[in-house]
Amino acid sequence: MARMTPDDRREAIIAATLAVIQRRGIAATTVRDVAAELGASSGLIHHYMTSMDELIAEAFERAAGADLLATRALVEQGQNPLEQLRFFFDSYTRSDGNSGMQLWLDAWAEAARRPELRQISQRLNEAWQQLICGIIEGGMRTGEMNCTDPAAAAWRILSLLDGLHLQEVAHGDSVTSSQVSTWSRRGAEIELGLVQGTLTSY
Repeated sequence: MARMTPDDRREAIIAATLAVIQRRGIAATTVRDVAAELGASSGLIHHYMTSMDELIAEAFERAAGADLLATRALVEQGQNPLEQLRFFFDSYTRSDGNSGMQLWLDAWAEAARRPELRQISQRLNEAWQQLICGIIEGGMRTGEMNCTDPAAAAWRILSLLDGLHLQEVAHGDSVTSSQVSTWSRRGAEIELGLVQGTLTSY
């Protein structure tokens, strides 16, 4: 490898790990794979990372965290809670191109065996729920939404959205992208006492 600063080298290792994960999945990714992707030795990887679990957790956090930040940034542009919720659905990138949702599928499957990954995936999942919850609370204050338990409603909306996306990724012939969008938005409308079509009307 070319001479790099320690920070740059660590970033390169994380980027290489993510590239391998996206091709092979979390469970099948090894130090040797990452070293080959990087064009370096396995010893170099061990020098910068204490364990493979730590490396995988950091790579996952980098990719999944970026999706969350992108959605949050667009939501913040909404002029009112209804527009913010529409923007949320428009920009929900955990399944962008299916690769993001596949990454989450892998993370959920491996979380029970990898404590670092479990901790990060739980924290990011809660951040997604909190983003929806904040929108709902704003909608209750303005009188645009009706909900007795914003936190629970946010979990149900997120779970429906993720569940449908999982079906799309795993069984694309059964559930289409259009159905995911329509059904998840309708579920949110029901949860929040909104007229049908509210979340698709602009």
